[in-house]
Amino acid sequence: MLIWIIFAVMTGAAVFSLLWPLSRSGMTAFADVADATSLYRAQLGEIERDLARRLIAPTEAEAARAEAARRLLRASGEQADPAGETESSLRRRRASSALALSCVPLLALLVYGAYGSPGQPDQPLAARLQADPSQQDFALALTRIETHLANNPSDGKGWSVIAPVYLRQGRYDEAANAFASAIRHGATSSETVAGLGEARTLAAGGVVTAAARESLVEAVRLDPSNARARFFLAIGKEQDGDVQGAIAALRTLLADAAADAPWSMTVRQRLARLEAEASGGDLAALPPAEQQVAVRAMVDGLAERLKAGGGTLPEWTRLIRSQTVLGDKSAARTALATARERLSQDAAALAALDALAVELALRETAP
Repeated sequence: MLIWIIFAVMTGAAVFSLLWPLSRSGMTAFADVADATSLYRAQLGEIERDLARRLIAPTEAEAARAEAARRLLRASGEQADPAGETESSLRRRRASSALALSCVPLLALLVYGAYGSPGQPDQPLAARLQADPSQQDFALALTRIETHLANNPSDGKGWSVIAPVYLRQGRYDEAANAFASAIRHGATSSETVAGLGEARTLAAGGVVTAAARESLVEAVRLDPSNARARFFLAIGKEQDGDVQGAIAALRTLLADAAADAPWSMTVRQRLARLEAEASGGDLAALPPAEQQVAVRAMVDGLAERLKAGGGTLPEWTRLIRSQTVLGDKSAARTALATARERLSQDAAALAALDALAVELALRETAP
């Protein structure tokens, strides 16, 4: 009900602002005529005073009185019908007033009915921010937490809540800062420290930096079973060239994991790729059940690395051939197009890619 009262007041103010100038035109004209009449009467008095002081001759005074009288009569006649108040102008003012009184409120109601939501209850932001977070949409809940942390920057628990959200959104630098703030203000746990290590790794483009390694080691010290910290430490070993150490770490991680661990498939694929590379690509050395997984893991790993940037002609050729052998020609065509884009400045490489496309029947056929 309050919103309609506000709208009525606003509409009335708009209409009044339109009618006010129209209502003052006659008064202005009348005021102008009254001023002219007073002026001519003052002129007649001045003529009489000049004649009494013998400043003008009687004939001149008579002529001046006649002229002032004519002007006074003319002004007095106009007083009954002020300027601007003819019948046509009066009709125009009345039509404008009626138009303003009817069209402005009607137009306001039509626009609000089309674009507004008159049936919805009030939803002020302050009240929504105080509501139960479980009943809010995600963006509003995130805003609520950020507002709270802006006013309470020492709330370690709040930082530990928002940090994983930033991590899932790909805001790695903000996630690292949030994890660090949580640890600095007392919310220290193995998961929080491991999250800091992961955020630092992803912020560095997937490289396990010295700062990230320090956090991961601390997370394992707090909880030796922390799978996330152990996984990224194994990646660090791989990046350092210790492939056998990485394989051993991943095998131990899988051995300690629950059978239904959601991350186990990712670890298995990475382990299969490392084992295949360590065996010099001899897939026959692997158990038959793991050969297909190893091949797929190797191809996916190569595709992911080349997609991130760079890549030589032999690497792109190996990826395209492997995807074709696996029967994934759609991925092979995509890789071929990406390779052409990355190697667009190398004419010899482009020619080799064209020949490869013909050999593997990857050229798009015209409809």
